[in-house]
Amino acid sequence: EENMTVTEDFSRVENTYQMEAEVCIIFTDFGKMQNVCNLLIEKLGTAVTISPPHFYHTREAIDTLRRQVCVAAVGNTRRKAQEVCQLFGQSLGKPLLIKEEETKEWGGHTDSDLPHSPDSLTLQERIQSATAYASSRVFAVFEIKGKENRRNKLL
Repeated sequence: EENMTVTEDFSRVENTYQMEAEVCIIFTDFGKMQNVCNLLIEKLGTAVTISPPHFYHTREAIDTLRRQVCVAAVGNTRRKAQEVCQLFGQSLGKPLLIKEEETKEWGGHTDSDLPHSPDSLTLQERIQSATAYASSRVFAVFEIKGKENRRNKLL
């Protein structure tokens, strides 16, 4: 309910009362939004008008994306280092240094810069223009362990 606002307007037209309501909902799940819109259209028919959605990302969502991208970059770096070690018959040890060197973000709209995009855009174009992307370049130094002689392991 904290993500929903309702504005109601009652008026008298001749001998009847008329009510108009505007409901604004902030969804965090695109599928739920589609289900609610479909349900409203199914139940209310032409009595309901659904405006095109405005897509944006909260600052918290962008911060989460940055962290996820950095963690994925470190994981990729470790896997690559492990493959190189295997080529030379070595084993990868613990990380000695991990440093995020560069982050890039592009696309996506945040809640502070909501675009007033023209209604002529299709839903797919709206989604595409609001999609956020991020990349992270990391530098990592790992310990390299030599393969011990099998005979030494047995002793």
